[in-house]
Amino acid sequence: MTLQTFQTMSQLHDTLRGIVEIHDGTVRVLNPSLIRGALMDQLAYTAVFHEKPDMRGVARWIIKMIAPSMQVYLASIQTLYDAMGRGETTGFTVPAVNIRGMAYQTARALFRVVHNKNVGAFILELAKSEMGYTHQSPSEYAAVMTAAALQEGFYGPLFIQGDHFQVNAKKFKEDPKKEVAGLHHLIKDAVRSGFLNIDIDSSTLVDLERPNLLEQQRDNFEVAAELTHTVRASSPNGVTISVGGEIGEVGGKNSTVEEFETYIENYLKALGPQQTGISKISVQTGTSHGGIPMPDGTVAKVQLDFSVLETISQVAREKYGLAGAVQHGASTLPAELFDRFPKTKTAEIHLATEFQNMLYENLPVVLKEEIYDHLRNHCKDEMKSGQTEEQFLYKTRKKALGPFKKAFWGLSEEVQQAICNRLEQKFTDLFGKLNVYETRSTVNRFVQPKVVSFALRDEIAAAEAEQEEKKPRQEEVNPLAD
Repeated sequence: MTLQTFQTMSQLHDTLRGIVEIHDGTVRVLNPSLIRGALMDQLAYTAVFHEKPDMRGVARWIIKMIAPSMQVYLASIQTLYDAMGRGETTGFTVPAVNIRGMAYQTARALFRVVHNKNVGAFILELAKSEMGYTHQSPSEYAAVMTAAALQEGFYGPLFIQGDHFQVNAKKFKEDPKKEVAGLHHLIKDAVRSGFLNIDIDSSTLVDLERPNLLEQQRDNFEVAAELTHTVRASSPNGVTISVGGEIGEVGGKNSTVEEFETYIENYLKALGPQQTGISKISVQTGTSHGGIPMPDGTVAKVQLDFSVLETISQVAREKYGLAGAVQHGASTLPAELFDRFPKTKTAEIHLATEFQNMLYENLPVVLKEEIYDHLRNHCKDEMKSGQTEEQFLYKTRKKALGPFKKAFWGLSEEVQQAICNRLEQKFTDLFGKLNVYETRSTVNRFVQPKVVSFALRDEIAAAEAEQEEKKPRQEEVNPLAD
C-alpha cells in the first residue's frame, strides 16, 4: 500500500481550502463531509512519516484541532470512574488497548467494532517503554488515534492513556532525582499531546526486603504522590486527569489488601487534602507482560487469582471511592476467562500482546524473515542461556515494530484486510466478554468532556524532539518501499 503524505505546506493548505479554515491559531471545519476519506489518510501518514518535523507537527495539530468540530473529544475517564466508585454504574470492565504496530489501521479496526457495538467505555493507551521500541511519541500516538476515530465516524469522549509511566528501579537507586525528573518531563509532554489519563507505575520501587509494609511501599507511594502533583499542575483547564497507581509489579508476587491499604492511605497523606488522588489501582494477580513463551514459542498457561481482583476492588470502592482494581498483562489469557473480570468488578484490563501476535502471524513470509534476521543481528545480546530461538524471537519481536514501522503501514491492502478482519473479530469477542457493548450512553451520562485546545508550537517541538532522538536509533527498515 502506497503511503501518501502531503509533500509541502502549500500542497497541504491548497487541499484543505474549502474544507478546513486555519486562522490565527484556530481551526474551523467548513465541510465536515469531506474530512473522512483520502484527506484523513493523508493527514495521518504525514503526521507519522513526513521527513520534516514541521510538516509532521502541523498535520498532528490539524487532526487534533479538527476533532471537536467532528464531536470527538480527547477526554479523561475520571468522572466515569468516580461513578463506579460510588456504585452508580457497574457490570463492565473497561478495556485499555495498547496499539503497537500498524497503529492507524489497527485503531480503525477497533473503532469499527466500537461503532457496531455502541461501545463507549474503552481506552487507547501506550506505555513509556512502548513509545521507545515502537517509535511512537505521545504527540504522534494521540494524533494517529484521533485520526482513526475521525476516519471511522466515531463521536464522543476519546480516552487516551499513558500506560506504565514507570520508574526504573536501578536508575532510581543510582540517582533518584534524575530518574523522577524524566517522568515529570514525560507526563508534561504526554498531557500536552492529548493523554488525559496517566498510569503512574512506581511499584518497581517496592522493596520486599524491608521490615514492614509501610517501608516496603514507602518509595512507591511517595514517588506516586509527587508525580500526581505534576499531573494536576499540567492538566488543561477544567479537566481532572484520571491517574492510576500500582502496588505490585506485574510478574512479581500477588498483591494483598494489606499492601493496597498501606499504599493508598500513605499516598493520600503524602498527596495532601487539596489534591484529587488516583482513580484505580493496578495489582499483581499472577500474570506477566506478553505471557511466558515455552521452548516451542507457544505461551504458557497462567494461574490467575481472581480473588485478588475481587477483594481489592471491593475495598478500593467501598472504603476509598476508587473504581477498583486493574488487571495488566491479560491479552494472552484464555478467552473463556474474560467474562469473569466484570463479575469480579475489575475496573480496567490492559490488553496488548495478543494483537501484536496476530499482526506477526499474518505477515508475508519474506517480510517476517527479514524482521527475524534483523532481530538475530541487532538483539542477539538479549538471548538468554537455555533459551530456544522461538522463545528469543517471541520476546524480542516487539522491538522490530519501530524500525519496520513504515513496512507495517505499507503492507498490501489484501494483507492489511486479513489482519484487520482478525483484529475486528478479537475486539468483538473481548468487548463482549468484558460487557462494554452498549456503554456509550453510560459514558455520556457521566463524562461531559471539555474542548481541549492544542498549541501548534508544541506539536512542532515534539516532532523536532523525535528527530533528535531518532539520530542514534537504527535506521528504519522499509523493504516494501518502491
